[in-house]
Amino acid sequence: MADFNSSFDMPSASSSENAESAQLQRLIAVEQQKAQFQAQVHNFTDVCWDKCMDKPSSKLDSRTETCLVSCVERFIDTTLSITNRFTQMVQKGAH
Repeated sequence: MADFNSSFDMPSASSSENAESAQLQRLIAVEQQKAQFQAQVHNFTDVCWDKCMDKPSSKLDSRTETCLVSCVERFIDTTLSITNRFTQMVQKGAH
């Protein structure tokens, strides 16, 4: 009976495993980013709802709508500002 391991080229199997592992890591990172985004949306939905909604009704009045839009825009601007600042800090640390 032939030796089972001798029929495989181990370096190519290893590089194939490495490629699959790298692809899996990228997929995991993407899914983590999606989860973080969803958590952020949930967070500012809760905060803005509590801040802007006096009494729930079947229709938003213009004041409530303006409050919700402003609240979400502040969250987005703040998140972008913090992200940019961390990026700058990481880049300065890398040099």
